[in-house]
Amino acid sequence: MENTVVRVWQGRIIHSLVFEHVELIEDGRIGVNADGTILFVSRSSEEHKETEKKFGYGEELVVHLGQKFLIPGFVDTHAHAPQYVFSGTGTGLPLLEWLEKYTFNYESRFKELSVAQDVYSKGVKRHLHSGSTTVVYFGTIHLESTKLLVEIIEQLGQRAYVGKVNMDRNSPDKYRETTEGSIKDTEAFVEWSVARKSFQDGLVVPILTPRFVPTCTPELMTRLGEIAREHDLPIQSHISENKNEVKWVAELHPECTSYADVYDKYGLLSSKTIMAHAIHLEKEELQLFIEKQVAVSHCPLSNSTLGSGFLCVRDLVEAGIKVGLGSDVSGGYSPSMLSAIRNAMVAGAVHNVYGDKKLLDYQEAFYLATVGGSKVIGCEDKLGNFVPGKEFDALIIDPACQDSPFDLFDATPLEIFEKFIHLGDDRNISEIFVKGRAVKQN
Repeated sequence: MENTVVRVWQGRIIHSLVFEHVELIEDGRIGVNADGTILFVSRSSEEHKETEKKFGYGEELVVHLGQKFLIPGFVDTHAHAPQYVFSGTGTGLPLLEWLEKYTFNYESRFKELSVAQDVYSKGVKRHLHSGSTTVVYFGTIHLESTKLLVEIIEQLGQRAYVGKVNMDRNSPDKYRETTEGSIKDTEAFVEWSVARKSFQDGLVVPILTPRFVPTCTPELMTRLGEIAREHDLPIQSHISENKNEVKWVAELHPECTSYADVYDKYGLLSSKTIMAHAIHLEKEELQLFIEKQVAVSHCPLSNSTLGSGFLCVRDLVEAGIKVGLGSDVSGGYSPSMLSAIRNAMVAGAVHNVYGDKKLLDYQEAFYLATVGGSKVIGCEDKLGNFVPGKEFDALIIDPACQDSPFDLFDATPLEIFEKFIHLGDDRNISEIFVKGRAVKQN
């Protein structure tokens, strides 16, 4: 690792080392090298002097944050890139009706690259400028438009996992693949993706993406699992979001004991698998997730918007299951992870009222949106917090920016952070860094 410091940030630093609470460093320093790797984190004037001596940097490299503070970039573990086009609309329907009326119709339009260019350019930028330095995206079934999504992500400098969606049954004629075509295009997408510099740099990773069991035949699911193992790639899908969906899967696969068992039978559950929602899992399915080390993307906003239910995320955390938060655009109408954090707390409150569970507080929800997300995508050694050796994915927050959505009075630094979590938005995010590179500066 290169030990030459190219930039040092000094001031308030807030991140999570444990689930229960954040660490607030009142006057810390973070030093980063040219590769965007964190070389040191110092917590006192004495430690600052030690780092100056050890790494040989001067005051000219130090950026003083003043009233601003540093937090890690958010990790959005579940978002549908094409659905950004109708985010904020199409609410008030349960999942399966919503898919038929809105989702499949809109996504079918992405065979036209002009549509993909317009929507993806705006959507990726919106996710990034909302503070999501990493997003796990679903694309569409279309090979070329999914390649375009990757290129746009590269241009904007975001970190991402990108999946070409697979659907070869129970879909509209205009938005359904043949099994052979789906496999062929997926193999082509993976080969194209892994040859790119962004993959070699660990920034954009292809992810196998069977939409969910009802739209994927056993043959297709089996081959997707094989491709994932052949290339050591992650897998993403949906599970147990809606009770009618769970019943439908049981009808489609009477040979399996549960929804999770279908995925397992066809080779799609592993330590590199991310399953969105997981609201209605049975105890045996949770045990299978633990055994297979499957991760869960908790999408509280879409879970309530589509009337799907309220996941008890605390149960999963206490069971040792990897859990992060997802915006789930467009079932979740906001691309902001701040919205995901707030709605995770609301879902926790539901279980407090009706299940006597401890409330999920803002510090725990913040952990899920940062460290939790890094664990879900298998990057806890690279992302999620400010630890030497990890990569500098960070947000500089200005609580007193022009037109800030909240006001400051006589508050402690931790109270100001809490205000940002509950009341802040993209206006408060003055700078964004991915792997040490500035991708947004006001």
